[in-house]
Amino acid sequence: MNARPSAAGPSAAGPLAEPDPLVALTGFARALRGAGAAADASRVATAVQALTHLDPTSAADVYWAGRLALCAEPDDLPRYDALFDEWFRGRLDGLPGQAAAGAVAPSSRAVRVWPSSGAGTARDDGDDSPADPLPVGASDVELLRRRDVADLSPAERAEIDRLVGLLAPRVGSRPSRRRRPGGNRGLDPRRTVRAMLRDGGEPGELVRARPRVRPRRLVFLVDVSGSMSPYADVMLRFAHAAVRVAPFATEVFTCGTRLTRLTRPLRLRDAGEALRAAGEAIPDWSGGTRLGESLRAFLDLWGQRGTARQAVVVIVSDGWERGDVTLLAEQMARLARLAHRVLWVNPHTGRDGFTPTAAGMSAALPHVDDLLAGHTFQALRGLAEVISDA
Repeated sequence: MNARPSAAGPSAAGPLAEPDPLVALTGFARALRGAGAAADASRVATAVQALTHLDPTSAADVYWAGRLALCAEPDDLPRYDALFDEWFRGRLDGLPGQAAAGAVAPSSRAVRVWPSSGAGTARDDGDDSPADPLPVGASDVELLRRRDVADLSPAERAEIDRLVGLLAPRVGSRPSRRRRPGGNRGLDPRRTVRAMLRDGGEPGELVRARPRVRPRRLVFLVDVSGSMSPYADVMLRFAHAAVRVAPFATEVFTCGTRLTRLTRPLRLRDAGEALRAAGEAIPDWSGGTRLGESLRAFLDLWGQRGTARQAVVVIVSDGWERGDVTLLAEQMARLARLAHRVLWVNPHTGRDGFTPTAAGMSAALPHVDDLLAGHTFQALRGLAEVISDA
């Protein structure tokens, strides 16, 4: 299931049953861009132009036109193959790297209807009525992404790990104190005076300046206590995906009975190697929970010195604090004053009847900007979107 699709393309040039494949390709490119690939508007236009010289109803032509136009680097290829499988599964005679006998049969439940191209679309049998939109069945992956990761089998967990690796949580930028020439508002006195001195002291054109833009830092604090063990691994994989996107603007720490920095091991490119190195560096996996002390250590050693300043801080914990909850409340207030935004991910938030009654959760909640769930892949994708909008 986790094998990388081969580069041989679709095993059979099965026809696409989509009334307008160009519309489908545009939606597919949007999803691919959301997964972190460089499928911008110019690449989409290139793919569409390529299809005008090919057969847009051929599975092989659509696959290779999109792959050559929408993928900018080798890391985009597994994202492309996985999303192509998800979008077009059940509509091709064969998929890349997948035997026809091993293809997942679509469910009878229709979860998405793709739009038709409108007037002028006709059936092959000569009927002038518009073709019926094809309902795409809910695949195993579509159902799996909404299940609690704590209830998955090892094979299902491996599939979710692969999908989490395709996420690309990325924060925006922030203005820095340094400035650069340009703009039309702020005056640059130093450059203006220098220009006047070069001209012999004669008044000249005022030089303008604008703030430099720097990437906003993203910080993860992941609870690895015993109560969080079913979710800590997948959250570290999510953090690894963020480190791969911005390795020098992302920091990852674990907090249980002590604080551990995992940024360096998670910079390894391979997810398996990165998680193994991180596991060797964590001395308190499945131990107790002292969030207040761990958060104080983070702020004293890292956060107050700049790591948390104007950063998006993501705390992953169920809030079961074994230490002093008053200390946790004080440190959360301290963090809120430093950070640009504080997100708290509680895996139990998405369950029916959840209320933040845990002592640690109740103490931290007044200082949290957003409380999110993290128990399913769908919830993690929502978390990536919140981080991107922060």
